[in-house]
Amino acid sequence: MLKALLDVLYPPACIACARVLPGPGAFFCESCDTAVERLPPACCRTCAEPGTFPGATCPRCRASPPPFSRAWAPFAHEGPVSRAIHRFKYEDRPELAAPLGELLAAEARSFLTHAPTLVVALPLHTRRYRARKYDQAQLLAGALAKHLGHEAPVGWLTRTRETQRQVGLSEEARADNVDGAFRATTDVADRDVLLLDDVFTTGATARAAATALSAAGASRVEVLTLARAFTLT
Repeated sequence: MLKALLDVLYPPACIACARVLPGPGAFFCESCDTAVERLPPACCRTCAEPGTFPGATCPRCRASPPPFSRAWAPFAHEGPVSRAIHRFKYEDRPELAAPLGELLAAEARSFLTHAPTLVVALPLHTRRYRARKYDQAQLLAGALAKHLGHEAPVGWLTRTRETQRQVGLSEEARADNVDGAFRATTDVADRDVLLLDDVFTTGATARAAATALSAAGASRVEVLTLARAFTLT
């Protein structure tokens, strides 16, 4: 009865455009759902960069093998998924963590079958957290872990210095911006870790975080995000 009442007061809505949905069980309205772009099957076997590459390894991973064993995302960072992530991160919609976590669990089912069960969020710096009032990656990690029955501890990975936003920076500048910006606790020692974030672009931030996790003794690091940007042509 309580759930029915909540559905009347707060009817389910499209996570991308906020249009009221006809009933529970869907994440997008019909219009947005038809525009969702999933990651194409042809992609780098290590970082999931979309494209066809020799040996299934993109030039970036060949030139500089990442400190994580694999990364993946179910969606391209375009259209309705991009809008949903923007609403979640920048429009004060922390409640979107629950449907986004459920969506990620469903769409990444195959990846998660062989992924670590310890979910560690890629964290905000304290100053940015205070400005935003929530850490979207930690909320997403918690929602995913709750749906799967996994762990999502808080504080095992921290951002030790404030960095610029990566948007608009060159690939080299992105790497310099986050170099040494993370520290992990020894709680991760001898553990396999699933590093979680919302978007994977060039992978500079994931590389820096995975390096910190490995330095603290993590035995293996994999990366999962909601969306993957196309960064190589």
